[in-house]
Amino acid sequence: MDLEKQLREIEDLGQDHIGSSGDTPLRADAFELSDIEKIAAIKKDVANILQTLGMDLTDDSLKGTPNRVAKMFVQEIFGGLHPDRKPKASTFENKYKYGEMLVEKNITLYSTCEHHLLPIVGKAHIAYISKGTVVGLSKMNRIVDYYAKRPQVQERLTMQIVKELQEIMGTEDVACVIDAKHLCVNSRGIRDIDSSTVTSEFGGKFKEAETKREFLDYIKLATEF
Repeated sequence: MDLEKQLREIEDLGQDHIGSSGDTPLRADAFELSDIEKIAAIKKDVANILQTLGMDLTDDSLKGTPNRVAKMFVQEIFGGLHPDRKPKASTFENKYKYGEMLVEKNITLYSTCEHHLLPIVGKAHIAYISKGTVVGLSKMNRIVDYYAKRPQVQERLTMQIVKELQEIMGTEDVACVIDAKHLCVNSRGIRDIDSSTVTSEFGGKFKEAETKREFLDYIKLATEF
């Protein structure tokens, strides 16, 4: 098979938004190297990419780029790959007996498309109905941030957020909706700057039409202060 045909087939897979599973595809040896070792290795790869493209890495503006990109990959935008960085989400007894749904909406989300390594930018909206325990509001934001900071597919990200909160709170009654722009669509390829992607995952009572509608109506409410 010639190189041009291989590239077309690879590109078609990415355009079709192929996903692998509900879990992030990691090798068994994913964390054998330390962060420092990973940064050193990635730094060389980034330098090779730039040099192959014809960039002059002796230029003052570029000479630090390989190190900056490597550090950003390991410790920032892909920092959510490492299980040690998972936020500790303590739960508390629902002493005030609040029995209605709690909605945390408009959570800012920055992730990276695993097909082209371009940004995904949007909002996540989360809801749960307590079965005796509650979780701190900021912890929901941190859970979104943790799972977003890895090469992602939006469908998987939505499912991972719901699954994590279900396990933390011991209830199936959790829902998540994500509305995000993918720069692999907006800035390249079709270059449709207005389109966004909406995904949802509904668990427990949120599968019921009335509860689902109530959650979606809360998302529509204007938040003004």
